[in-house]
Amino acid sequence: MDGTEFYRKIVLTVSGNRVVKWLSIKYGKKLARRFIAGDTLDEALDEIERLNKKGIMVTLDHLGEGITSLDEAAVYREEYLRLIEGIASRKVKSNVSLKPTQMGLALDPKAAYENIKAVVQKAKQHRNFVRIDMEDSPYTQATIDMTLRLHAEGLTNVGTVMQAYLHRTEEDVKALMKAGVNLRLVKGAYKEPNSIAYQKKDEVIENYKRIIRLHLDQGVYTAIASHDDKIIDWVKVFAKQQRIDKQAFEFQMLYGLRMNDQAALARDGYRVRCYLPYGTMWYPYFTRRLAEKPANLMMVLKNMFK
Repeated sequence: MDGTEFYRKIVLTVSGNRVVKWLSIKYGKKLARRFIAGDTLDEALDEIERLNKKGIMVTLDHLGEGITSLDEAAVYREEYLRLIEGIASRKVKSNVSLKPTQMGLALDPKAAYENIKAVVQKAKQHRNFVRIDMEDSPYTQATIDMTLRLHAEGLTNVGTVMQAYLHRTEEDVKALMKAGVNLRLVKGAYKEPNSIAYQKKDEVIENYKRIIRLHLDQGVYTAIASHDDKIIDWVKVFAKQQRIDKQAFEFQMLYGLRMNDQAALARDGYRVRCYLPYGTMWYPYFTRRLAEKPANLMMVLKNMFK
């Protein structure tokens, strides 16, 4: 395990500590703004307009996970219906992402499916697309099954996410590609055991390249979500060598990270999409951003007690 992977595992572990959580909530909200567009939908839509002017598309995410009641899930469902209407009325270039546990998957899979289906149906009415985010491994199969079921029911404006660090991912990618499911390809951001996930950075990167190549070689539109220059540069070179048009894939990055680089890629003619979250339930998302690299945590530590 290299230093970066060790760091990531430590941060993901301690973020569950009650004292660490209290300190982060007490002092970190202001700093979390770097990664979050605001508390409200209007704030998020304003930021989407600003990014669109730079040639950057968006996937809009209303923060929330780990709910404790189906009433909470219903509130999130209604917010997603509202944000889809907001995207349509403001005519911004944005699709949406949601988490299945946010819609009740851990509490009642049937209710979660109906909540998500309502959102996907609303998006279809407005010719928009819904990305079902992939969470940690207990929900992998259920998320895949849900996505395939929606497709089978004619709601093909929905896709999901494949995480390169899971051993199973290559076979999942092949099956979902065959079903015509649009995928976002990522390394993976959760702490998972050796039995189901690669632990070495090199192994994750090699599997990541493998699943990206599976898409590009077959002419399947590819969403590559990474801040890793080695991955981004590799995709650029591979696409040029294979004469793959820049419009045949997109780079995705997170709001608050490498914003100048996102704009530069857009100026160079690449399709770029920024994952833009908003809302008040920011803590889990914030800790995963801190876990990505030491520089993010150092930013917080330098400013936490000022």
